[in-house]
Amino acid sequence: MGVHRLDKKDLPTTSTVTKDEMLKMFESMANMRRMETVADALYKKREIRGFCHLYDGQEAIAEGMERSMTRKDAIITAYRDHCQAYCRGDSTYQILAEMCAKSTGSSKGKGGSMHYYNSKERFFGGNGIVGAQMPVGTGLAFAMKYRNEDAFAVTMYGDGAANQGQLYEAANMAGLWKLPIIYICENNHYGMGTSQKRASNNDKFHERGDLIPGLHIDAQNVLMVKETMKWAGAYAKANGPLFLEFDTYRYHGHSMSDPGITYRTKDEVMNVRQTRDPIEICRQMILEKSWATEKELKAVEKEIRSRIDKEVEQIRNDPFPEPKELYTEIGVEAPPTRAVRIEDSLNYN
Repeated sequence: MGVHRLDKKDLPTTSTVTKDEMLKMFESMANMRRMETVADALYKKREIRGFCHLYDGQEAIAEGMERSMTRKDAIITAYRDHCQAYCRGDSTYQILAEMCAKSTGSSKGKGGSMHYYNSKERFFGGNGIVGAQMPVGTGLAFAMKYRNEDAFAVTMYGDGAANQGQLYEAANMAGLWKLPIIYICENNHYGMGTSQKRASNNDKFHERGDLIPGLHIDAQNVLMVKETMKWAGAYAKANGPLFLEFDTYRYHGHSMSDPGITYRTKDEVMNVRQTRDPIEICRQMILEKSWATEKELKAVEKEIRSRIDKEVEQIRNDPFPEPKELYTEIGVEAPPTRAVRIEDSLNYN
């Protein structure tokens, strides 16, 4: 753990969790893992086209965050967004159908991998432009403060996007106005195919906020993420912006065009799978508490595989959007024209 402008004694050091909650977290992360694995296979079969950025290895972040947030709190992230969409209420069926451009998808097959969105659940989407989500997330926090809402906003970005100037412009305003926002850097150690050591002069991303406090944690442990977010949400609502650095790791390359092995070794990836996998960490905690047996947890994973495989078969038979969908949901009806009074005495010459 690393801290910046915070007192360690104020930070959480323990976690309280029930058996039921722990089993649900395991099941949820297992759903995410299988969904991303299936998306990888569908892309390689050319059943998913365009861009696709997978999240396997980082599931504890999406799950742990959601366990300490309400649906009054807002999330916006970048294009690695499938699991955030899942945690905000979309089903694995809707998410995979959207990637396959089917009308049964989350956005009727018109958005694809990078553009999940569910404003009803205050998930303001993925964003295909690196760093563009940061000022939008700051705007969400501004609206919350303006409306006196008991809520906070989260804007998520990677270690590569941490070097975007938009972050510091937005954070400057958030600091000035004490906006209830958490800037979360998902540090998976590679911005596209470039190691953070080669791209970032200061790779302590939780310290990048200058006068804004920051915290660094190992985000492969779902309980650590859960307790950190519980504390951070209360802090942001009471004090204003906060920088969090979630140390994590992605198993796949940056996108499907990146095999992920030219700039890192297979041994490096395998070592993380063996020592820091978020699902395995969760599994071990459950087994240590005797809340389930290994056989029972395997049965959960088997059922998930079977269900998602059946969903894929159905998705293959689902229709593509009709041509008329090209013209729907691309604008809003203009408001009534308002009269504007111009004083006669004004001289515009």
